[in-house]
Amino acid sequence: MSLETKIMESLKEAMKAKDQAALRGIRAIKSAILLFKTDGSGNVLDEAAEIKLVQKLVKQRQDSLAIYKEQNREDLAKVEEEEIEVLMKFLPEQLSEADIEKIVGDIIAESGATSIKDMGKVMGLANAKLAGKADGKTISMIVKKLLA
Repeated sequence: MSLETKIMESLKEAMKAKDQAALRGIRAIKSAILLFKTDGSGNVLDEAAEIKLVQKLVKQRQDSLAIYKEQNREDLAKVEEEEIEVLMKFLPEQLSEADIEKIVGDIIAESGATSIKDMGKVMGLANAKLAGKADGKTISMIVKKLLA
């Protein structure tokens, strides 16, 4: 089942349940899909692109959430938290830091990376292998820790 199909089903369910938080999050994904399809680039919306699209939406909301919390805007922060929760349902299961650390350790061993200078090479391999299962910030933090 494609993301677009899941979105339409979830949208119907959220409308029936009158769940405003779910409606906001699902409509954001639907809008992003529509923009992707009509951007004129001719790119195909495959599973990897779908995951990347939802991850981007989650990242935007996490950034906004951090700003709202910094400025003591709990009302706006609550909205962002609700939307993040809805968006996360459309992403694959996220790995724990221990699992990510093990995978990154294997990548470092395979690539022969020895110092922080090799971080770019390791990050490229790690991002490809962990696409959708972990966010780039966490991967970067773990790569730095293991290469230091």
